[in-house]
Amino acid sequence: MDNFPIFLDIKNKPILVVGGGEIALRKVFLLNKAAPKITVVAKSFSKDLLDLAMNNKNIYLIKRDFKDSDIDQANLIIAATDNLKLNQKISKLARKHNILVNVVDQPELCSFTMGSIIERDALVISISSAGKAPVLVRMLREKIEAFLPSFYSLLVEKAGNLRLQIQKKFKSLKKRRLFWESFFENQQIINFLNKDKKVSSYQINKMISHIQKRKVGEVYLVGAGPGERDLLTLRALQLMQKCDVCIYDNLVSAEILELVRRDAEKIYAGKKRDQHTIEQTKINGLLVKFAREGKTVLRLKGGDPFIFGRGGEEIETLMRQKINFQVVPGITAANGVSSYAGIPLTHRDYAQSCLFLTGHLKEGELDYDWSKLIVDQQTLVVYMGLLSLPNLIGNLVAQKISKFLPVAVIESGTLSSQKVVTGNLKNIEDKVKKAKIKSPALIIIGQVVKLREKLNWFN
Repeated sequence: MDNFPIFLDIKNKPILVVGGGEIALRKVFLLNKAAPKITVVAKSFSKDLLDLAMNNKNIYLIKRDFKDSDIDQANLIIAATDNLKLNQKISKLARKHNILVNVVDQPELCSFTMGSIIERDALVISISSAGKAPVLVRMLREKIEAFLPSFYSLLVEKAGNLRLQIQKKFKSLKKRRLFWESFFENQQIINFLNKDKKVSSYQINKMISHIQKRKVGEVYLVGAGPGERDLLTLRALQLMQKCDVCIYDNLVSAEILELVRRDAEKIYAGKKRDQHTIEQTKINGLLVKFAREGKTVLRLKGGDPFIFGRGGEEIETLMRQKINFQVVPGITAANGVSSYAGIPLTHRDYAQSCLFLTGHLKEGELDYDWSKLIVDQQTLVVYMGLLSLPNLIGNLVAQKISKFLPVAVIESGTLSSQKVVTGNLKNIEDKVKKAKIKSPALIIIGQVVKLREKLNWFN
């Protein structure tokens, strides 16, 4: 990040604003909400600024040119003039005396910038692009404004009133966090506040009692999708922000991992082909162990937990151990990767069915009844099949399938680094080698591959 975001307590602190026009007015109006002592120096003042000062005892107007000595008592300075040389001078003086300074619309002269602010009383959100994309910031602010209901201010106020009570009830930081997560997600409380009703002590005490009785944690089995973080489900993102521990696989991208709660413990479970950092039985054991400690555990898997993700094995263990869990489906690689490659898995003219296969070899061979797999107008999708590609092609050709059956191999599907190689059973191996395709890769076999030339939209 170019700038570090920070919120300042400026109540009753001396603030200097240089300038008396509309820009200065906007800054003074905004600053005034935080109740500082504001001194405005300018040769003239707009009518609205004069009116604002008249109705606010903490705003002082000094009608004259700026003097170097004006900065002496200031904790923070805003330069809001149309005089470039004066703005430069104020910036230089402030920096020399280690005073925070903002020069409006001149980020290169600023030691701090003021983001676009969304305010719900005590709830304040600031968005900044370090002055590089103000229009984008405005658009984001509008989106967030539309998302935030007005009653959020009441929710914050109620939380503030409960804060000391909750600190006394729960000495553990974890227990406090669990309470507050429960509080802010409680639909009954939200409905009450939305209707301007008071939240009863009974409701609060019920939540407190529930947290106090909780001895065993919970496990979330979450599908992270095919790679692109924008393809995460909303539920997945919510649970990723709640976990104490995250156990993640190799197929989870670094971009997605960044969205996991920052202070959560992160454990890499490996699961590269023939190279498991942690065996599946040990992973199952870790889920149980952390849950027994009362922790919220995120089991983060690439794609979907129930499609070649061993999610079924893991929840069998959790059920035996009587541990609460949730399963959040993800966009599986077959769906996500094929879509981004411009290859529909089904099409009324080419394929009426689709079959998902794993490319993992058993004793050097793919263990399938190949005669039953070969169905006319069917698409085959092979997960983790790059290393088994020669074996796969050999078995298909042995079933007297045409060597010209279309094939696509997709590396890093849905990501900006996505590579797609198309060919047929006869030439796809050579094409894959020439393109230097690496895992993770998905293989699609069938007539639908022909459609990529027409439907390719991503690359």
